[in-house]
Amino acid sequence: MSRPDTAPRLVEVSGAEALWLVEGSSLGRLVYPQRGQTVVRPARHVWEFGRLIVRAPVQAAVVSDEAVTYQVDEIRVVAGTGWTVSLSGPAEVIAAPDEAAHYRRTLTGWTHGPHDTVLRLQPKTVSGFRLVRAEA
Repeated sequence: MSRPDTAPRLVEVSGAEALWLVEGSSLGRLVYPQRGQTVVRPARHVWEFGRLIVRAPVQAAVVSDEAVTYQVDEIRVVAGTGWTVSLSGPAEVIAAPDEAAHYRRTLTGWTHGPHDTVLRLQPKTVSGFRLVRAEA
């Protein structure tokens, strides 16, 4: 719902600011191809050492060594403001038992069992936008 004196618009942010926004959040969506379709799954994440660690309800074989996209946003509907960031790059399943256990303890999962996977995403592309109100 727009106020008559302002109009919403998207403003592109730098890669550094986009990563800062991702680092300050913990929820997102893992987007990947499967059988010719685009699949979106809810996920939890943490930004560590220049890589995004993602825990998502997805089979490891589906995303292993694949390029995936991770999308994070925070939209304040009433105010008409917020931001959105997309990161894309190769993902690898964290297979080391101790490392995987650490992230399973620190990142709350959506499911448990064979579809509970922890990934390391090395972003190759990062794009972000802020939704702002501009004076008319």
